[in-house]
Amino acid sequence: MNTARTSRRYVLPLLLAMACVFTVNHASAQPDLRPLGENIADKGSAWYRFGSRTFDSQDGKRHYRVWLGIPKMAAPSSGYPVLYMLDGNAAMAQLTESQLKQLRSGSSPVLVAVGYDSNLPFDVVARSYDYTPPDDAPDPIVDMPHGRKGGGSHPFRQLMLNSIVPWVEAQAASDPHQRGLWGHSYGGLFVLDTFYQAAWFSHYFAAAPSLGWNEQRIIELARRADPGPLKRLSLYLMESDGVTERRAGHSDDLQQEEAELIPILRQTDATLHLTHYTGQNHGQILSSSLADTLKIISGSKD
Repeated sequence: MNTARTSRRYVLPLLLAMACVFTVNHASAQPDLRPLGENIADKGSAWYRFGSRTFDSQDGKRHYRVWLGIPKMAAPSSGYPVLYMLDGNAAMAQLTESQLKQLRSGSSPVLVAVGYDSNLPFDVVARSYDYTPPDDAPDPIVDMPHGRKGGGSHPFRQLMLNSIVPWVEAQAASDPHQRGLWGHSYGGLFVLDTFYQAAWFSHYFAAAPSLGWNEQRIIELARRADPGPLKRLSLYLMESDGVTERRAGHSDDLQQEEAELIPILRQTDATLHLTHYTGQNHGQILSSSLADTLKIISGSKD
């Protein structure tokens, strides 16, 4: 496996950072659930035209709003780069007009924000189910300590690939070599789960993924994954440097989880990028990682 842009001296701090961050995430950090105001799609953009539509889960229990942003410039001959963003409500709230303008320095990507039909940044019940992988046992997974149902990543991925992706592709054909999937926290967990499936996307951006969920289920799936189909893929692990969490007195009991995952990933021929954000905590990484992901997928950042 190739490891890009990260020297060995950064690996140990990254592992320590991720351990601390996951502890913060599960022990104390809570998402901001205040209602959202207008986003860039509501305000309008000089650089993108936006639209949206709703989708329903197969069982009818979860309802999605998907925003589609298409650049106001001709597509390259190979098709547009495309970035699918999980927690789409929160992702849309992050996008700014100046950010969209900056993307034109590369090849502006089609933007697909996969959110929920709500005015909140996160649907904590729905994402706990949609973004987490199933267990081997047939019994439903209870997402501890919150008591929410989990294990629905497979039907959610099928909704994306069989319904959302065809809708997007019908309006803006993508470059098969520049198809990105970004997610933060539980969304990062879904990104890793989808990476193991080598499902349609070429670039995977897992920001502060919740590796400790369900007794390290995602690491067990990594051990089982067939490395062959992963060789043409790029995976970005994006994390804090852990300083903020260590200062807050949180333990690093989860360090071993990340230390177990990275060697497994290196056994494949995928390209692994490790990135850490100095002085940022788990929640702050959502904004920073999304901004960097936009630059990477547009070609304005390596």
